[in-house]
Amino acid sequence: MNEREIARLKTELAKRPAGEFHFPEVYGSGWDRLYIGDKVKTGREFLEAVRRGLFPGVEDTGTKKGGRLYRWRGE
Repeated sequence: MNEREIARLKTELAKRPAGEFHFPEVYGSGWDRLYIGDKVKTGREFLEAVRRGLFPGVEDTGTKKGGRLYRWRGE
């Protein structure tokens, strides 16, 4: 995940109210146009970036309900 993509996702997160979300909600409308392999790769990159602290205010809930569930603290 490059710096440009990280910045874009941070902008999208800032628009959201605090609460739980699935990554495709933040990724945006282009998600449905990705091939399944690209979805898996991009989702994994986001998870790793969250775990490394690149998205302050986002935490992995460790739960999968229709996909991995994250929590945004709205910071």
